[in-house]
Amino acid sequence: MKTPTFRGPLKAVLLDWAGTTMDYGCYAPAVAFIEIFRRRGIDISMEEARAPMGAHKKVHIRKISQDPNVAERWQQIKGQACTEDDVQSMFEEFVPIQMDCLPTYADLIPGTVETVNEMRKRGLKIGSTTGYLPEMMVILQEEARRRGYEPDSTVCAGEVPAGRPEPWMCLRNAENLGVYPMKSIVKIGDTLPDIEEGLNAGMWTIGLAKTGNEMGLNEAEIESLPKEELKTRLAHAVDRMQETGAHYVVEEIMDVPPILDAIDAQLAQGKTP
Repeated sequence: MKTPTFRGPLKAVLLDWAGTTMDYGCYAPAVAFIEIFRRRGIDISMEEARAPMGAHKKVHIRKISQDPNVAERWQQIKGQACTEDDVQSMFEEFVPIQMDCLPTYADLIPGTVETVNEMRKRGLKIGSTTGYLPEMMVILQEEARRRGYEPDSTVCAGEVPAGRPEPWMCLRNAENLGVYPMKSIVKIGDTLPDIEEGLNAGMWTIGLAKTGNEMGLNEAEIESLPKEELKTRLAHAVDRMQETGAHYVVEEIMDVPPILDAIDAQLAQGKTP
């Protein structure tokens, strides 16, 4: 029996949080990771702190500790390798540090409310995935509501068997929203694991190159960059997202609506992610 071909239109979008809809430059997690290693006597760079961004926060700490340069500094200062007990201890200490600084970085990225409203006018449901813990999201969801943004579903990495790049948060969102097939949903995010998560769930993916972790700069820092440097750094971010497999890459969330039209057109022709 021939399987019916879904021909659209799209039914839902799943948005990341930090670097996609709020916290321009994805600073809140990065500064907390730097602080937790500093308290162990290990100085890590912003680049090292950002490298695993998008993962569950405990996994993120583990991946930082496994970076060859960080591991070498840890060995030199501590006299032994970083253990899983060290990772667990840092994670437990990280949680209150992160929660304390979240409101500082809770402003919405320009265009978020307007773009989400446009999505809703199209009849799209709004879901979200995040590497933040559920207790952190209580804070961020309230901050977002006060600023005019409230998705229909939010799933945290701690609520599913594993976080990104595995697809479970996307699948849980689809269940919460009552939406299928997965090809009728778009995953939008600013990190490479965001893209991998969407691909692994069988969804269309859109990478945001400018406002999140790949650039790692807030709005003022972006505006202060020389034009050629901005162009070069953006091109690098776009390349990384395309190499990861993103179907589309744009600069920021306000650039997404025309891409939804393009995906609808592909679906109408029976194409799949």
